[in-house]
Amino acid sequence: MASALDDDEICNDDYYSLLNVRREATQEELKAAYRRLCMLYHPDKHRDPELKRQAETLFNLVHEAYEVLSDPQARAIYDIYGKRGLDVDGWEVVERKRSPAEIREEYERLQREREERRLQQRTNPKGTISVGIDATDLFDRYEEDYEDMVGGIPHIEINRMQISQSIEAPLTTKDTAILSGSLSTHNGNGGGTINLALRRVTSAKGWGEVELGAGDSHGPLFGMKIFRNLTPRCFATAQCGLQFSSRGVRPGVTTVLARHLDKNTMGYLQWRWGIQSSMNTSIVRDTKSTHFTLAVQLGIPHTFMMMSYQYKFQDEDQTKIKGSVKSGFFGTVVEYGAERKISRHSVVGATVSVGVPQGVSLKIKLNRASQTYFFPIHLTDQLLPSAVFYATVGPLVFYLAIQQLIIRPYVRAQKEQELEKHRESSASNIAKKKQEAEAAVLLMQESVRRIIEAEESRMGLIILNAWYGKFVTDNSRKHERAKVIDVTVPLQCLVKDSKLILTEASKSGLPGFYDPCVGEEKSLKVLYQFRGVMHQVLSGDTEPLRIPKQCKCPAQNNALPKFS
Repeated sequence: MASALDDDEICNDDYYSLLNVRREATQEELKAAYRRLCMLYHPDKHRDPELKRQAETLFNLVHEAYEVLSDPQARAIYDIYGKRGLDVDGWEVVERKRSPAEIREEYERLQREREERRLQQRTNPKGTISVGIDATDLFDRYEEDYEDMVGGIPHIEINRMQISQSIEAPLTTKDTAILSGSLSTHNGNGGGTINLALRRVTSAKGWGEVELGAGDSHGPLFGMKIFRNLTPRCFATAQCGLQFSSRGVRPGVTTVLARHLDKNTMGYLQWRWGIQSSMNTSIVRDTKSTHFTLAVQLGIPHTFMMMSYQYKFQDEDQTKIKGSVKSGFFGTVVEYGAERKISRHSVVGATVSVGVPQGVSLKIKLNRASQTYFFPIHLTDQLLPSAVFYATVGPLVFYLAIQQLIIRPYVRAQKEQELEKHRESSASNIAKKKQEAEAAVLLMQESVRRIIEAEESRMGLIILNAWYGKFVTDNSRKHERAKVIDVTVPLQCLVKDSKLILTEASKSGLPGFYDPCVGEEKSLKVLYQFRGVMHQVLSGDTEPLRIPKQCKCPAQNNALPKFS
């Protein structure tokens, strides 16, 4: 549920960063940080009316952060859901004595109630478009005599097409109506079906479903389906149906028994009786990096053994490579392929199928949100090495070209557009944060002067220069302008006993800091003097920082950055 909250709001009011304490900080650490900032921002310490007003604003902000983090219940809510979680309607009924776990459960209950109020407005549309292409003339034509060839352009045609769509309409919190339909055509002959299913959740352990259907090729259909959790590790489904046609009534029954064999492995037993009777057993193992399936089926007319393996790369594009072998009375088929995420909601995949007597086929699939586009391309009825080669290399070369020329520029433009929108929407808030930071720097001047005098007397830690923001170090990006702010005074103000310690949080929330480049990667560069020796350090935005470091290397050769 936390994902539904405004992350930007949480980041802009990071109480831990404001107090410069760890997220695991004890009450004593919170109190020490609070007292130090109170001494710095207390309004009574400033005589100038403008400084007094600014100090009062910052003092109230620090007090608000301490009030939340020092209260175990409020802190538990803030840690899970951020500042906005404290303002959710219904918290007034939560008992103060509840534990963080109970508070989380109560919050999720309130969120569920809000979702139920929106129930009538939600649907879950799903669709599939499949276009079958016959491209056998690309390869099989070369087996014919030259005189029999008509023209020089291979003949490629669409020999089948299917379109299916379904939507879900919640009727109550337990009842759902599912409407689905499909249209298909194959070699000039077409047909269509429409189905209506009513599903009811009977308990926490199961549900039941009734289905009615009609089509021009199969006739009316009546079916029932039941799902039931037998134990925490085992469930079963049973499905029966009656298909009415001109040949009479054709009944069918399907049962599935599934069990968790271990944390990542499922075992299935399936029995089907009817038009295509069969018995099937399979084992499916799914982990973070792999997916493995082994299945054996005995049936009429299909009896086979199948094994498939998929490896999942742990990259941001969620790349997967897969391979499978299937052998039975129909022959043997070997498939291999890959899929990859090309945008936030889109995944593209390609699979090469090589079989006897099926020949060679290329299957291209594109998933866009809840829509699937499938393009099976039949290349040849024979096992031709040239067909296998082009089916493998062709999609890869095409993908790399499209990725370089279209997808990457499009994604980059989308990110820049979203970043620009984010900057515009947060401009007023950033301006406010900048004013607060500038006011904090003014209030720190006297304290910083005393800290520097004390550190100089003991040859301690002196912050010579400090910058925070986006630094441009790549020669290929010299045209970009560095976006940094001077944070020398705020960092010196945090020095205590010749030490500077920053916790693992975004530094934009520290007193005297603000975000100079919203949505971009930021870092902190510090040039400091310790024991009379100069040092330089670069730290990521959310990395913890401790100065001085153990290794003291003079920064004699470190060139200072230039900012335009």
